[in-house]
Amino acid sequence: MSNEERRGVSRRSVLRGGAVAGTAAAVGAATGPAGVAAHYRDGAIRADLVLHNGRIHTMDRRHRVASVVAIRDGRIVYVGNDRRAAAHGFDGRPRTIDLRGRTAVPGLIDCHNHIVLMGNRPGHHTPLENAYSVADVRAGYRARARRVPRGEFVTTIGGFHPNQFTEGRLPTLAELDEALPHHPAYLSVGFAGPSVTNSLGRRFFEAAELPVAVGPDGSIAAGTETGRATLALRRTLSAEQRERGALDAMTYAASLGVTTHLDQGAFQATGTPADGAAHEDNHAMHLPFLAVYARNQGIVRLRINYLHQDTDAGVPELTARLRHTYPFFGDDMVRTGAIGEFIAASYSGGPVFLEAARRSARAGWRIEVHSLTGTDFQTQIQAFETVHAETPVSDLRWVIAHVPRITPDYLARLRALGGGVNLTGWQYLAGRGPAAGPPFRTILDSGIPAGMSSDGMQIAPMNPWIHAYYAVTGRNALGEVINDGQQISRRELLTLYTRANQWFLGGPDEKLLGSLEVGRLGDVVVLDDDYFTVPVERLRRLRADLTVVGGAVVHDADDRQR
Repeated sequence: MSNEERRGVSRRSVLRGGAVAGTAAAVGAATGPAGVAAHYRDGAIRADLVLHNGRIHTMDRRHRVASVVAIRDGRIVYVGNDRRAAAHGFDGRPRTIDLRGRTAVPGLIDCHNHIVLMGNRPGHHTPLENAYSVADVRAGYRARARRVPRGEFVTTIGGFHPNQFTEGRLPTLAELDEALPHHPAYLSVGFAGPSVTNSLGRRFFEAAELPVAVGPDGSIAAGTETGRATLALRRTLSAEQRERGALDAMTYAASLGVTTHLDQGAFQATGTPADGAAHEDNHAMHLPFLAVYARNQGIVRLRINYLHQDTDAGVPELTARLRHTYPFFGDDMVRTGAIGEFIAASYSGGPVFLEAARRSARAGWRIEVHSLTGTDFQTQIQAFETVHAETPVSDLRWVIAHVPRITPDYLARLRALGGGVNLTGWQYLAGRGPAAGPPFRTILDSGIPAGMSSDGMQIAPMNPWIHAYYAVTGRNALGEVINDGQQISRRELLTLYTRANQWFLGGPDEKLLGSLEVGRLGDVVVLDDDYFTVPVERLRRLRADLTVVGGAVVHDADDRQR
C-alpha cells in the first residue's frame, strides 16, 4: 500500500479542488464538539477530503440528507448542502470526489460477527451468499481463481448452505474440476460439514497426516472427516498466510460498506479433528490482525470481545481475563470490547454461568451471550436479575444476541436491567417458517436497545445486505416468506446498522461512530444503487462503490474494475 493510498486517495476517483467557503448550510457545523474549530481558518473550513453532489443520508436523529461531507484529520468537519462547496472548494486544497448523485450512508457497524475467524481461514476464502445455484458457485470460483496463485486452495468455510441452491446440493468433484482446473477446492457447510472437494483437493486430503475419506463425487462426511480436512488445511497455515487472510477479510468487509466490526471470538481449538469451523486459538487468533494494524494497513475498525467457556465454578480463565485485560483499551482502529458471546460453557445458565456473570459485574464489564431457543433467554435473564440484585448492572449494557424466540415479557425484563438485544438474519440461508425469527417488529416496538449484526461467518454471511433483505421482506434465500408479520422498514433496518449500533460498542465509540455529524469519525459508504428505492430483490446484491474510513478511501470499485 503506497503512502498516497494510506491517506485514502484513489487516483482515478479523486479530483483536485481549490478552496470552498460553504459553512452556512452545514449540518451541525456551528455546534460541533471542541476541537472542530481548529479546522476553520479565515472563515473557511479546512479539509483533506470532500465528497459532494450526493444524497448523503446522515442517519442522525432527524434523518437529515446532505449533499456535501468534508473530512479533516479523520474527523467530519462539515456536513451540509451549500452548493458553493463543489464550485469553490475548501481551504487547504482538499481532494474532492463527485458522487454524481449517488446514495451515501455512514460506515456500517456490525455489532456481532466473527471477522477474526474469517481472517484466519485456510485457503483463499470465497463468499457464496449470493450464489443461488451450482452454476453460480462455479462462476464465483472461476472469478476468484483469477486472483489466486496456481496450486493454492480456493475455499468457502461457512456463510452459505446448500439449501440456498436451486439444486439443493453441493457441487460435485467434476463440477469443481471444471471451475478450478489449477486450484484445489474446499467447501464446508456450517460448523462441521458436510464438505466437498475437487481432484486436486482430494489428492491433498488423502495424503494428509490424518487421511481424509473423500467420496468419488468429492464428498466429505460431516463430523470427524470434515474435522480432519479442516485440520489438515489449518496445519499448512503460516503467519504470513494468516496476515494475508486478515487483509482479505478486511477488503471483503470494505467492499460491502461494513467499516466497524465487533468480533465475538471463537471456541478454543484443541488441534484435533474435534475442532469445527468455529474453533481457533483464542490466545493467538488476533495476532495476524494486530500485525496488519501495526503496519498501518488495517482498513476497517475492529472491536474485540473475549469468548470464555469455563466449566469450573471458579471460572479461572475468565477471572484471569478480568484481572489482566481492560475494556475499551486501544485506539480508533482497534479496541477491546466486552466478554462474550459466551461467558461460560453452560451458555444458558447454571452455577458457572451465574458466577461468570457475577464476577463480570463486579469488574464493571459489559457481557454478551447468545440465545437460539425458546427457553435459553429466560434462564439467562433470570441469572442477570440475580446478579443485578447483588451488583447493579443497569449501566453495563448486558446483551443477548440473535434472540429468534424472545417474548415481549422477557424483553421488558431485560430492558429493565438496562440490557439490549442484537439481531441477525441468520435464518435467511436455511431457515423455514412461518415464524423463523427474530421478531424484528416486536423488538423495535418494545423500545429496548436493539442493533443489527450478521453473526458471519459459520452459519451466516457477513454481508449486511443479505440481512437487510431478510429483515425487510421476511423471505429466505429461496424467496419463501418465513418470518411474516415481523418485517421492518428499510429506514429502520439501516438505523439498526448505523446509529443504533453505537450503543453496543460503548466506550468512546458511542460518540464517534454511527452517523455523519461534525466531530465524528469520517466513515462514509457510497452505494452502487439507492438503498431506499432499489427493487427489493436487488437489496441483497448491493455493494459499496466507495468506502471511506477516517477520511481514507479504502475501497474503490472503479479502481478494481479497470
